[in-house]
Amino acid sequence: MEKSQKFYLSLFLAFIFFGCQTNQEKAIEASEFGFHFYQGDPTHMNAFAYALELDSTNAENWRELSVTYLKRGIPHNWKKYYDKAIEHDPITWQPWRGYLYLWFYRDYKKAIADFNASDTLTPNFIDAPQGHSVDYWRGIAYLGLKNYEKSNWYFEKHIKKETKDFGEDYVDLTAFLYNGISYFESGDYEKALLNFNKQLEYGKNLSADAKFYKAQIFRIENKTEEAKIIINSAIEDFNAGYFNNRNYVETLRQIYLEDLNDLKKQLIN
Repeated sequence: MEKSQKFYLSLFLAFIFFGCQTNQEKAIEASEFGFHFYQGDPTHMNAFAYALELDSTNAENWRELSVTYLKRGIPHNWKKYYDKAIEHDPITWQPWRGYLYLWFYRDYKKAIADFNASDTLTPNFIDAPQGHSVDYWRGIAYLGLKNYEKSNWYFEKHIKKETKDFGEDYVDLTAFLYNGISYFESGDYEKALLNFNKQLEYGKNLSADAKFYKAQIFRIENKTEEAKIIINSAIEDFNAGYFNNRNYVETLRQIYLEDLNDLKKQLIN
């Protein structure tokens, strides 16, 4: 079925682009056509495959073809095509591959290797794949490896730079959340609370995650009544949609309503 779709789409595109255009110009129009479709859609996939038949040097088209396979759950094709994107434009796409290793495969070591490589490729610039600095992403990757010292070091570096450049209220709330989780898991409850409170301060006091961890700290510190109050607030936030989550994949340390209800039961008992 996919082969026939590709065949007819290729004929259609060839008919449209037939004429005095160069292959590179035809490839640009084919990719522009493909961008009208959702990543993972067969038409998106076929349009970029056709564009690459015309011009195999376009790194972004290799990346687009790769991601459409990734989102359709065909990982062996994702990797070989993404590597082609990096071959043609490593500065742009190597840190992005680290992002995909991090979230789609939970391969923290390979993710960190790609983020580190970006420092070598752009020594005077901090890359920001998917809108966050590689320091932020390294903080998450090291949290996944339970290397809390490095995780906090990178989060603190990220937060410090964002605060210096734009102001503390500009820092993405999840940076405070994950920094707090890393401190929490390492047993540094004072710094954990500092970060959870920052998230709540700049997030209009709405975060099931931050309140969930605060309730656990209060429980450890034998502040049971405070813990009961805040876990009830966490449940309200969760039901209102204020919890950390991601599209396509489960986020790192994602919480669920069952987690909140279990902690509430433990506090009652």
